[in-house]
Amino acid sequence: MTRPLCDIKDPSLAKKGADRIEWAAKTMSVLHLIKERFKKEQPLKNIRIGACLHVTTETAELMRTLQAGGAQLALCASNPLSTQDDVTAALVENEGISVFAIKGEDHDTYYKHINFVLDTKPQITMDDGADLVSVLHSDRRKDAANVIGGTEETTTGVIRLRSMAQQKVLLFPVISVNDAKTKHMFDNRYGTGQSTIDGVIRSTNRLIAGSIFVVCGYGWCGQGIARSAKGLGARVIVVEVNPIRALEAAMDGFNVMPIAEAAKVGDFFVTATGDISVIRLEHFQNMKDGAIVANSGHFNVELALNELEKAASKTNRIRDQIEEYTLKNGKRIYVLGEGRLVNLAAAEGHPSSVMDMSFANQALAVEHIVKKHKTFHKEVYPVPEVIDNEIARLKLISMGINIDILTPEQEKYLHSWEHGT
Repeated sequence: MTRPLCDIKDPSLAKKGADRIEWAAKTMSVLHLIKERFKKEQPLKNIRIGACLHVTTETAELMRTLQAGGAQLALCASNPLSTQDDVTAALVENEGISVFAIKGEDHDTYYKHINFVLDTKPQITMDDGADLVSVLHSDRRKDAANVIGGTEETTTGVIRLRSMAQQKVLLFPVISVNDAKTKHMFDNRYGTGQSTIDGVIRSTNRLIAGSIFVVCGYGWCGQGIARSAKGLGARVIVVEVNPIRALEAAMDGFNVMPIAEAAKVGDFFVTATGDISVIRLEHFQNMKDGAIVANSGHFNVELALNELEKAASKTNRIRDQIEEYTLKNGKRIYVLGEGRLVNLAAAEGHPSSVMDMSFANQALAVEHIVKKHKTFHKEVYPVPEVIDNEIARLKLISMGINIDILTPEQEKYLHSWEHGT
């Protein structure tokens, strides 16, 4: 096997990475079934895929599945702090996959790695946050001519892509994997809910029970975080701008209030909105001494850290992944994971059994693009319902769960209009 082009931290970590990938793969049963079929059918033979994803053990299993289907792969990180260096080593040394990712890489290296992936002239993009697509549409527009379609993993990326489509500047079709029910209802809610709390606990070793835990945003991710914090005994406050979601949070038993009020009472704060400057300087200044602040949205822009840094009299890295900001009034604010995705910056991300469904969507969406791309327009498309349902069916089988099927009479009734009261 020829060693592929790469830029990774330490090739000697390959054995450790391989063991961890195999551990994750044990609970990725749906992706395993897809990989076995891909090996036989080779639906992605000689298709070049450029991926910008969190480089984790679960992502590695997705890469191995795509490779089994015949794809040629190049992978870079979608976040500077989410890369697992032992995984990059295993993918390069054991699987022969080109990987350009180093945990903690700076801004320039991050975009250099994106450009390395684009140098492979991908025909399909696979994004988590739309940075790969963004560079293709700005600095690398000529290379977009090679692309027949793409997939997008996360809410933030879908927001960017829909904006591009509405402005008629999107250069190729993209499937919104994030909108699949077997993705956002499980990955975003259960995966983010558990892994975010995991990141907060690992980095701080503070007790959640009895604390006041503020969650900004009550979409699928915020719901999961709020429920997980409540399950550990926290008193949870939800901050929202959407009246429907705010009402839902209140009906779910959470206190709902503006961030200006929540800032005064919270012990922990987590943002998960996909928007900018959710917690600003005026909020930091009103927080308790010792307040702990984290972000679980895709980009660190949810926290106005530039404002906080300018207002601080001093800063100090007090623990791994904890930055202490001392304000001029003497209050200390603790920011986790540099304000980046706390579940990946300070922990290992979502459990593999949840990512199994998300990445099954990715694999089948790519296959769908290869088969149907000539019928697509330059728009953002949902995952076909037949794919979503098939993934749910396979997941239930792997869990040993059986469900009913409709009788012919029931099928006929549901498709008729004649029957009344």
